[in-house]
Amino acid sequence: MIMINLDYQSRTPIYEQIVNEVERFVALGILKPKEQIPSVRDLASSLGINPNTVSKAYGILEDRKIIMTISTKGTFIHESTDTIVSEKKKKIMNEILKNVEEYQKMGGSIKEITETIQKKKGE
Repeated sequence: MIMINLDYQSRTPIYEQIVNEVERFVALGILKPKEQIPSVRDLASSLGINPNTVSKAYGILEDRKIIMTISTKGTFIHESTDTIVSEKKKKIMNEILKNVEEYQKMGGSIKEITETIQKKKGE
């Protein structure tokens, strides 16, 4: 059973937190292609939340081709998650590079960015 940690104090909706956690687990290889994940009802029960919330999260994950539901069999991690995760990482990296360019236009330096990242890693 996957262990999803929810922050009930966060401004991020619960369904988004579930989506983010599943995507993170897939990216880290914790959840592997074709691996079965809990049903909507089982996950909702283990998290103590409404099944509609999990259903909404699963719907988003299906739209993103992270999971697939096979009638009478269950819900599984999609076979092609490697490509999807790779594309998402590429998109994030492009956003980072765009922000770095913007930072440099404002007079910031790569050295400052690097130092800030190193400090953050050390926390």
